[in-house]
Amino acid sequence: MSVKIAEMLVPAAIVAELKGTGKVEVLNELTEALVAANPALHRNEVLQVLLERERLGSTGIGDGIAIPHGKLKNLGNQLIAFGLSRKGVDFDAMDGQPARLFFLLIAPEEAVGIHLKTLARISKLLKVPMVRERLQTATDRQQIHQIIMEEEEKL
Repeated sequence: MSVKIAEMLVPAAIVAELKGTGKVEVLNELTEALVAANPALHRNEVLQVLLERERLGSTGIGDGIAIPHGKLKNLGNQLIAFGLSRKGVDFDAMDGQPARLFFLLIAPEEAVGIHLKTLARISKLLKVPMVRERLQTATDRQQIHQIIMEEEEKL
């Protein structure tokens, strides 16, 4: 079964201009976007799961990318939010570089395989410098969604 990022990511869950300057602020903004697109979610629950995961180790993977993620009980399927920071945010990435592209992934607690497949697919998509460049120059959520759809077709 192939996992499509673009199908899980609705434009309402995309923040084209993150305002946060720190890790917690950005996680807050991404959580707000995810909850706005999925009103059944409990904001504080999502945020708590993300913060707990960050305490285990940063999800800043380098190259200006962070993939904060976590698992929730009673969740039907995976949910994704995306955020773009033009200034970049210190996310304790391995390479010391600020993160600009954020994919937030929330998965059902029991969904181990699919969760890992989705993380791998996001990493694969963002490994391509041209994709990162296109996303960083996008101006609105529709354009970001379009870029992800187009680039994912090439994977």
